[in-house]
Amino acid sequence: MAKKTRYRAAWLVPIVTSPIKNGWVDIEDGIVASIGNYEKSSECRSSDVDLGNSIVLPGLVNAHTHLELSDLRARVPISKSMPQWARHLMRKIGKNSPTENMIRLAVCELLDSGTVLVGDISNTLASVGVLKEAGLAGVVFKELLGFDVTSAQTLVSESLDQLQRLAGSGQKLRMSLAAHAPYSVSPDLFFALSEARAENKLGPISVHIAESSEELEFLATGQGPWRDMLEELGKWNTEWSPSSMSPVSYLQQFGWLGPDTLMVHGVQLTESDLSLMTNFGATLVTCPRSNNWTGAGSPPITDFYRSGVRIAVGTDSLASVDDLNLFSELREIRKLAPEIPAADILRSATKSGADALGFGNEFGAIAPGFSGSLISVSFNSNINDVEEFLVSGVCSEQVAWVGEEARGGI
Repeated sequence: MAKKTRYRAAWLVPIVTSPIKNGWVDIEDGIVASIGNYEKSSECRSSDVDLGNSIVLPGLVNAHTHLELSDLRARVPISKSMPQWARHLMRKIGKNSPTENMIRLAVCELLDSGTVLVGDISNTLASVGVLKEAGLAGVVFKELLGFDVTSAQTLVSESLDQLQRLAGSGQKLRMSLAAHAPYSVSPDLFFALSEARAENKLGPISVHIAESSEELEFLATGQGPWRDMLEELGKWNTEWSPSSMSPVSYLQQFGWLGPDTLMVHGVQLTESDLSLMTNFGATLVTCPRSNNWTGAGSPPITDFYRSGVRIAVGTDSLASVDDLNLFSELREIRKLAPEIPAADILRSATKSGADALGFGNEFGAIAPGFSGSLISVSFNSNINDVEEFLVSGVCSEQVAWVGEEARGGI
């Protein structure tokens, strides 16, 4: 028979319900069996595992990162504009290929700061083996680029074959495809990816969207720094012409909007863009620390939440942030949007991210039937608002996984 263990803590934050003071959670065979609270300390059972002054919550969901860029920590300077940062990045990538050791260290950093599920964007797929080895759940998106691509069906088909060979058995780490951005992906390639999704060949799909003002300039006029870069790289498509469409409307014409679409960054999204995303059930993944580093600017976090769009959170890569601690991202979100309820921000970093990546019935909440891969966050003083505490900055030294048998293989 499977062993059931009860863990108790000062606070339990289930995400899908209000925080529970003096809470407990029963975990059986790596799955949450039940939760509750002790109204009096005398009710506590001697067999409980007492986690003391700690807050127990679901493992976090980092819905957008680039683990293959982990070699570039502190090597790509903070920039004044997104194209400038991209130029710095490309020069560094040319000299540094991703190493498994650096990716492994990055994955350890994710785990040490409480991440249970990840959405990783990859060109090389170098992260797949490391993630499998670590037992970290998530989706690896092979990212496709090419503004001049015309043989899009062939490229998508070959990429799907490659993912099929890597997938192996089990459902913990899944594979899908992503498009880079409107200024780096041809209309034919956007269409081909949309068709593959319609044929049920893909899971969730991802795209960087409305990240910089230069992207808006490119779509509206066909000019600017992104056009200059495409011409320098020999990737300009002479048949492409600009339009008056917003970035989200631009992707809509290719059939890209849907409940399984992750649209990343969105610094330049308008109210109508957000409304369109909300109507189609798409997810907006915000990465505010990275946006400031790359020169894209601070995202309008308050507008995001008030629009009703589903919001997930990502750190982006170590080429544009200091660390992969998602709690640091939550602190930045809180700074940019002090009026948004802390509960909403926490949901973005847990249940909403899990839903977006296709793991919404397993991760992101403490509830019967969900994964027992939970984390505890220690604290030293009295807490009146536990949710506010969690979005105000937590360092990895405060984070621990709740029980070896409750880690679900991580």
